[in-house]
Amino acid sequence: MKTVVCYINQFFAGIGGEEKAYQEPYIQEGCVGPVQAIQAALEDAQVTHTLVCGDNYMGSDTEKAVARILELLEGHVPDLFIAGPAFQAGRYGLACGTICQAVQEKFSIPALTSMHPENPGVEMFRQKVIIFQGGKGAVKMRADVQTMIRFANKLLSGQPNEGAEAEGYFPRGCRHEKFLEDKRENTAAYRGVQMLIRKMHGQPYRTELAIPAPEQVPIAPAVSDLSHAVVAMVTSGGIVPSDNPDRIQSASATRWGRYDISGMERLEAGVFKTIHAGFDPTAANADPNVVVPLDAMRAYEKEGKIGRLHPYFYSTVGTGTTEAEARRMAQEIIPHLVADGVTAVILGST
Repeated sequence: MKTVVCYINQFFAGIGGEEKAYQEPYIQEGCVGPVQAIQAALEDAQVTHTLVCGDNYMGSDTEKAVARILELLEGHVPDLFIAGPAFQAGRYGLACGTICQAVQEKFSIPALTSMHPENPGVEMFRQKVIIFQGGKGAVKMRADVQTMIRFANKLLSGQPNEGAEAEGYFPRGCRHEKFLEDKRENTAAYRGVQMLIRKMHGQPYRTELAIPAPEQVPIAPAVSDLSHAVVAMVTSGGIVPSDNPDRIQSASATRWGRYDISGMERLEAGVFKTIHAGFDPTAANADPNVVVPLDAMRAYEKEGKIGRLHPYFYSTVGTGTTEAEARRMAQEIIPHLVADGVTAVILGST
């Protein structure tokens, strides 16, 4: 009989919520929590073990978490690895994608997971891991499991993969040869002409090489009078208080921080630092103002070049952070800026 190992987070393991989000990885025999639904849907396979890890532990100490999980899997290597479903939970999605990719690379076995299209894990891992399109929350658990395990059963029994659209997972950009019964359709020229004819007649058609359209963000109009502007500073350079109180990840960030700078003339080294993993932190740690220019903005404020400086700066990490997560964080930050009448934002990077 084929074997399966599943991965879930601390919440679905039933050990707690945010207070257990730093739970270190452990492995348990058999099914835990929703893994029972996975076992029930499997046709000729047995879930031998369930792996559990806290979302924050995976996000804040990823290398250590992955190394420990791979160590726990030694001696229990299954025929198939399943993580989640992760729904729209960003931290859980990142964890599922991370461990699926690591397991595939380490043990050369297939790994599956499921996420909502808006989960940042989709964009990060869809080209490397088979990720099924899932619902927003746990109320869709049964449907998400059925979709994922339907394919798992085919995979374990050696049946052919019919492709992303037919199976229900996000396209990975992989193209495979398929010989059609109609010999004319075996040529790209014939299929291309047929597609053109359908397009010319206003009929539905589908390209074989879909190219996603990049999102265009309109350029904001210039600030007409800086001497009356309320200016805020936002950075993707990872400048935070030295204890990183919001536990912002050093890469693939899903969190941001808001830090009070009222009464400060500059950001002092040792009090502030960068936790960004995408550049050499030496200069930023020696003088955090090179990333968040509080000293220069205070000078402009005194000279009357700007009206006043917003009393907080906002920080996250840009490296590896998905567009979806960046958009969400911006939407959470904007109400704070609007409430203080901010009219201009300086977005400092690295």
